[in-house]
This record gives sequence, structure tokens and C-alpha cells, in this order.
Amino acid sequence: MTRAAHPPLADTPLIHVVMVAYPDAHVLDITGPMEVLSGVKLFRDGGVGGYELTLVAAETTPIRTTSGLSLVPDMTFEQARESGLPIDVLMIAGGHGTQAALKDRRLMEFVAWADQQAARVISICTGAFILAELGRLDGKRAATHWWWCPVMAKRYPEVELDADAIYVRDGKYWTSAGVTSGMDLALALVEADWGHDMALKVARYNVMYMMRPGGQAQFSAQLVAQQVDDGPINRTLEHILSNLTDELNVAELATLACMSERSFARKFKRETGETPAAYVEQARLQDARVRLEQSDDTIDVIALKSGFGAAERMRRAFHKHLGVTVRSYRERFRPNRAGADA
Repeated sequence: MTRAAHPPLADTPLIHVVMVAYPDAHVLDITGPMEVLSGVKLFRDGGVGGYELTLVAAETTPIRTTSGLSLVPDMTFEQARESGLPIDVLMIAGGHGTQAALKDRRLMEFVAWADQQAARVISICTGAFILAELGRLDGKRAATHWWWCPVMAKRYPEVELDADAIYVRDGKYWTSAGVTSGMDLALALVEADWGHDMALKVARYNVMYMMRPGGQAQFSAQLVAQQVDDGPINRTLEHILSNLTDELNVAELATLACMSERSFARKFKRETGETPAAYVEQARLQDARVRLEQSDDTIDVIALKSGFGAAERMRRAFHKHLGVTVRSYRERFRPNRAGADA
């Protein structure tokens, strides 16, 4: 997912990260990435080094976030500039207040200035709008929250928006999708700066389910199922997720939904945004990924258990949807495994 790789910053013992906040930012857009980054110090010898985190805003009075919780910034934008605050990584939160933040001259001027200081510039969720407004994402690939993708595409046509990506890296600019994807991006930053073993330790400490690659779609099969209210279609989705090794063809699913095949296929696409075959493949792919990460089963066994049947069929699905081989995926997430083939 990277157009131009950026060298790691961990040649120095301490990496200075500045997070930009504003009223009605999403609290997890701020605290999620910062919590992930702060975990590095736990695994450094003597707790020395890692990331030094600073929260900046227009004022140092408490900022009320979208959840109702308030956060107290460490310094103002002006104080950060006047004090010569080091900025290796600039992070910009997203949230409901982003549109108002675009009209905040002090905030926009600080981001424009800090962008020149930082080796990496990162937006979380709708924070990408701030970078886009400044023209920093023109001609670059970028991600943002799926809800806001149509707005960004219309408002900033020069941005190469990837509406499906969890996060995107293009040169020094890193952009992420909504909310928890900021933690995935932060974990990827840890890996880039401190190596895979450190990222794995931080992920385990934070009880993060897995380190999702940036190309993973923003919706999982389970999330799609949770958002469908139609009874018959919802019933078929639950059946698919519970019976991945079944044939799961349209005829079988239509019968389960008590509908004709044509009506079922049309309604399924309308409710989920996917054809039945595409949804089944995504569900199987998701199951296979979890097994690759958490079990020592062979590739052939995983292909059977996840419903692909043949390992080659599973390999084609990985290449199609994730752009990686099954071997490289397993090596990334289970680097020290024993007894499993690829």
C-alpha cells in the first residue's frame, strides 16, 4: 500500500509526536493512537526512548470531545511554535468538529507550519480533510472514514481517495479510515520505526485482535451482517458465517430465505452491497486470516476449514483482495510459529 517508503525514525532514542486536537474531535482518534504509541516505552530497556507525546490545541483549557469526555492539551499552537517543540511525527485527529476546524485559522496555520517540520504527517479519520484543504494530499492516495468518502471525493478531486482502505501511506503522509483504524495505523508506525517484534509486543499488550494490513476493507463480514435489518437476508448472513464449509450457492441461500433466486440475489445486493458469491468469499477470507494468525494448521487444512476447499483457491482470494500471498501474510503475523507450512 506504500508508494514511497519512508526511512524509520528509530535511529534516535526518542521520537517526538504532536497530536492536533480541537472541539468535537473523536476521543478515540486522539487517545487510541497515543495509547498504542505509548506502549513502546514499556518494552524499551529501562523504559528509555520510544515516543514523546504532546497534545496541542488552540487553548490549554479542556477540549470536549464527541463522547462528552474532555481532554486537557499540553500547550497551545502558539506555545508549540514559540518553544521550538520538536515534531518528528504530526498527527491530526478527526471527528464531528473537523468541518469547523477547517475554518480555524490558528489551527490551519499551525498544521501548515508543523507539516514543514515533521518527517511524517498522519491524519486519523476525517483529519484527512485538514490535510486536503491545505493541498497536502493533492496527487496522493489517501483514506478517510467511509461515511465521509463521497464528500471528500467531491470537495477534493485531486486526492486519489481509497474508500476501502484501513490506512494508506504515500510518501511522508499517512491517512487512516475511521476511529479504531487509527490504532491500526499507529501500530504500523511502531513497526516502521521499531520493527515487527516491537509492534507485536505492543499489539498483544493492548489486546488488539490483530494487526490489520492497510489494504483491508473497512467492513468485515460480521459488521455487514450486523447492519442488515431485513429478516430473511439477515438469516442467510448468519447461516453463511456459521457454515462456511457448505456449498453456499445462490439456490441454497434463496431457499433458506424463502425467495426465488432472482429476487434473493437482487435483495441481497441491495441490503449488503455485495453479491452473495462475493460476500461468501469475503467471509471465508476473513476466517482464513484468523486461522493463519492464531493456529498452526497447515495451509491445506485452513483452506478446508474456512470453506475454500483447495489451497490454490484460497491463494487466489488472498492475492485478489489483499494483494499478498498466503505465505507472506502468515509470516507477517506469525513470524515465530513452528510446525506450520506455507
